[in-house]
Amino acid sequence: MTRPSSSDAVGQQHSRLREVWLLAATFLIAVAGLIYELIAATVSSYLLGDSVRQFSLVIGVFLSAMGLGAYLSRYVGHALRGFAWAQIGLGIVGGFLAPALFFVYAWTGSVAGVLYGGLIAVGVLSGMEIPLIARVLKEIGAPEFRFENVLSVDYVGALAASLAFPLLVIPFLGLMSASLAFGVLNLLVAGLSLWLFRAEASRTQWMVWALALGLSGAALAQSERLVSVTEAALFEDDVILSEATPYQQITVTRFRDRVRLFLDHSIQFDSLDEHRYHEALVHPAMGLHPRPRSVLILGGGDGMAAREVLRHKVERVTLVDLDPRVTALFRDHPQLAPLNDGSLSDPRVTIVNADAWRFAEDSPQAFDIILLDLPDPKNLALSKLYSREFYAVLVERLAADGLLVTQAGSPLYARQAFWSVVATLGDTRNPVAPGQGLSVVPYHAHVPSFGEWGFALASLAPLADRAPRWPEGLQFMSGATWTAARHFPADIARVAVETNRIQSHALLGYYLDGWDRWFR
Repeated sequence: MTRPSSSDAVGQQHSRLREVWLLAATFLIAVAGLIYELIAATVSSYLLGDSVRQFSLVIGVFLSAMGLGAYLSRYVGHALRGFAWAQIGLGIVGGFLAPALFFVYAWTGSVAGVLYGGLIAVGVLSGMEIPLIARVLKEIGAPEFRFENVLSVDYVGALAASLAFPLLVIPFLGLMSASLAFGVLNLLVAGLSLWLFRAEASRTQWMVWALALGLSGAALAQSERLVSVTEAALFEDDVILSEATPYQQITVTRFRDRVRLFLDHSIQFDSLDEHRYHEALVHPAMGLHPRPRSVLILGGGDGMAAREVLRHKVERVTLVDLDPRVTALFRDHPQLAPLNDGSLSDPRVTIVNADAWRFAEDSPQAFDIILLDLPDPKNLALSKLYSREFYAVLVERLAADGLLVTQAGSPLYARQAFWSVVATLGDTRNPVAPGQGLSVVPYHAHVPSFGEWGFALASLAPLADRAPRWPEGLQFMSGATWTAARHFPADIARVAVETNRIQSHALLGYYLDGWDRWFR
């Protein structure tokens, strides 16, 4: 019996090492590929709005491009070199995808061309990877090679990326650093592959790889500065805080004594005029209720609505906001907590970080006042919080003489959307009057940062025609303001619209069409 020589044994070990590496590389590139896709979808939803639409388009374009890449891989003559070039290309295009998107948007205001061009390039390169790896494994004579093993590793990598993106990548890296970091990962995969197959690697590949790794590494090291430069162009004031959470991008800007909050790059308040919005949201309901003791605020993590509620003699306020980072910042940050007069530290205020719908379903409490200080219904996840089904859940948490009020968007910019919110409340089941809906009082106010802004106040029984009781120290709301607020000029008067239901989401279409008509 002939024993294998030591050189044969070394050769087998080297072959086994390359086989194991290619399977490990499959896992790593699957992680990176899906991260790029998620980054593109997230950035597009931040900058273009309507997250459901943007995620659907990004996924569709990316998968189609992957199919094209898989088809084109058959024309690659040298599988290993083609795989290395694909990794180098992904390291450059994928790594600089988020920086390019933010920089282009900051300086031009348009991002669709770069977004979908970069996405197609990343998709094509990602689609070439698995067929090329499979060819390399066959060429090196990998024992017991099965194509489904490669696919299984690829799918596991995709699962790992989908879990890591919201839990680790966004909270600890942010979009720009994540894009560059995974670009470096692709380049490291390319480099190790070139080294393991160095007999087949070309000098040109080594030179391009080294240059790309140097540039990507330098950009990653300077990612915080890149973020600062981009934000300076995106926001006209100094950025004093910028954080990515699993739920949203939080940005706070300051100019002298003026502070503004942006969530996902959409303005939430300006300290110069936020009193108009929050006084209009809170005080009509609080002033019309005979004795409001318990108040539920859904949203309002900045504490401004809670500040206004505490002007009244309430016993308890429950504030429910999904993002714990927002409530922590506006409770503890030395520059932000004073904006709400420290309302989130008041012993009467209980903060609950939870989904609004889940809280409303699970809570056994009844409230005299329910205030909905929620973001606009610009996607399906938010539109459901303006639906007849959600309002029906909230009514179960409302005391018999309780009042519910929601911000309802702009009756000028999104006229149909505003009146859809009003109609939806009016169509919500009234538990004390079977067969009837809620009684609704629509009103509006001018908030310079937002424009003409609308609200809807609902009750189980029609409200008496009387003036609310106004607490002292208000800057905007008064008897005269309240009277004017309930009058709608002809160009923002009621129109026939559908109610908003979770099966149809008519409100979302009204909202997007209205704002597109004015600003796109």
